[in-house]
Amino acid sequence: MTAPRQPRRPVPGPARPAARPPARPPRPGTGNRPLRLASPRPRLRLIGAGLTLVMLVFTGRLLQVQALDAGAYAARANAHRYMPVTLAAERGSITDRNGVNLATTVDAYDITADPDLLTPERTKVQGAARQAAELLAPVLDDDADDIEAKLTANPKSKYVVLARRQTPQVWNKIKALKQQQAERARHKQGPNVLAGVGREAQGKRVYPNGDLAAGTLGFVNAQGQGAGGIEGQLNELLAGKNGKRVYTQTSGRQVIDGSPSEQAAVPGSDVQLTIDRDIQWAAQDAISRQVEKSGADRGYVVVQDTRTGEILAMADAPGYNPNDLGHADPAALGNAALQDAYEPGSVSKVMTMAAVLEEGVARPDTHVEVPNRLPRADRSFADDVDHPTWHLTLNGVLAKSSNIGTILASEQLGKTREQANEVLYGYLRKFGIGRPTGLGFPGETPGLLAKPGDWKSSRAYTIPFGQGLSLNAVQAASVYSTIAAGGERIQPTLVRGAKGPDGRFTPSPAPSRMRVVGEKTAHELTEMLESVVDDREGTGTKAAIPGYRVAGKTGTSNRVDPRTGRYHGYTASFAGFAPADQPRVTVYCAIQNPTQGSYFGGQICGPVFKQVMEFTLKSLQVPPSGSQAPRLPVSYDGQ
Repeated sequence: MTAPRQPRRPVPGPARPAARPPARPPRPGTGNRPLRLASPRPRLRLIGAGLTLVMLVFTGRLLQVQALDAGAYAARANAHRYMPVTLAAERGSITDRNGVNLATTVDAYDITADPDLLTPERTKVQGAARQAAELLAPVLDDDADDIEAKLTANPKSKYVVLARRQTPQVWNKIKALKQQQAERARHKQGPNVLAGVGREAQGKRVYPNGDLAAGTLGFVNAQGQGAGGIEGQLNELLAGKNGKRVYTQTSGRQVIDGSPSEQAAVPGSDVQLTIDRDIQWAAQDAISRQVEKSGADRGYVVVQDTRTGEILAMADAPGYNPNDLGHADPAALGNAALQDAYEPGSVSKVMTMAAVLEEGVARPDTHVEVPNRLPRADRSFADDVDHPTWHLTLNGVLAKSSNIGTILASEQLGKTREQANEVLYGYLRKFGIGRPTGLGFPGETPGLLAKPGDWKSSRAYTIPFGQGLSLNAVQAASVYSTIAAGGERIQPTLVRGAKGPDGRFTPSPAPSRMRVVGEKTAHELTEMLESVVDDREGTGTKAAIPGYRVAGKTGTSNRVDPRTGRYHGYTASFAGFAPADQPRVTVYCAIQNPTQGSYFGGQICGPVFKQVMEFTLKSLQVPPSGSQAPRLPVSYDGQ
């Protein structure tokens, strides 16, 4: 038997590697090729190219902004960054002759807004401007639609004025609303629609005495410019010069960086008038009461210092309150005492008598036979009452205000009517008729005085007694002041001077003076005018003042209706001065179209003259007259 075979021992050799895991099946279409990692270089090149392109774009844009368009962008940035604000100059005050304020300026604010902060892009809501308008309307006493229109007219604007010259109380109400809106926005309850509402300090014009002297003072419009009276006439002097402040802002808010630039405003000058507040009050009270009592269209009172020509009062009625122009009657906004032209009537006779006396063709005691009717030109002239033939002195013609007697006296001025007209015209012009008063007041009328060659037909006979020519109330007062001043006309003045920002007072230029008639003529006229008031036959007895000699003249003329251009109604007037022996004050009163009670000047203007003159003499502490009136004869025995 054969023995079993022993197993063969392995021959020693190199070790075999460990068995590999089974390979993944190849992807379809790859065959049996092994996978390789992709190269990163193409991707890096692509990313690099993209980044380079982006950098080139940024670089190009940077070059454009920093180099090419730098100026434009800087200008736009500055326009939004630097906000200019006008610093309003404080308007000067207007005072009376004693320094009492008649017009002054108090703190006020212009309410402004930034419309850009109310756009949908900024607020993220629609209708923010409407919400703001509805909140502000009741505070500003304005219509919400109007406020919204201002806020939306230019949405990209940074500045709009919503209301001008509001009181501090109004701003306090707006500030409270702003705080409420800010709190609302803080709690995410909506946008703060009042964030861009602000204020600018301004001045508000205030007239402490209401309607006192409103016609003289005028008023200031919404833009802060004088628009009438002294406010308009001297606007440049009163307004001063506005300043300017520029500050840095962002998002509608000021940046406190300590570097605002500022040009200070120059305050306006204070203007002092010749008006006396107390005398003005007395005149205004008297004329207002009489206009209302008489059912008249209007009336005026002028008070003038006969020694200096200064106007102490210039009142008209009805008036207006410059603090409340919204409720004022447009027809009352002017100064009727200077702007109304009307036929003066018999107060004008004093100029005819002045010419007659100065030319030496008659004396106060010259006899004048006055018939009931006087045929001249194309008509027959009459006095205001029918009467038998009067035998009057020249003084009596003036005392009884005879139209016929005045015509007869005026005919003595020349050998012919034409020559007499030339002489009378020269005196009327020297008295200031048909020319400006010299006050330079806005809207003043010079009146109307035709050349003597145009005094055709009946006009040559009506002008001597005050019909056919026209004047204003200050001109009428100036006529009587001329007589009171001894025959020298002193140009009326209304402004005493001005005090500038430096505190210096500059007086107004001295008024011009012109000799009209001699002192003898003025003295004789004064005595004749005393007969009008003092003599029982005179027409002005209601103007008498106990203790004082008064010289004056009544007037009642046909009135030209400004609406139709025809005669309708009457102009009643009275002019005079006192004390007649030492003249100090002239007072003139006129009332247009009285419809209730009397329409005669002596009856309705005489009492106004007396009331105002008594108050003025007392205010100026003028002593009573030391002598009695001469009582010139009014008539003569015609037998």
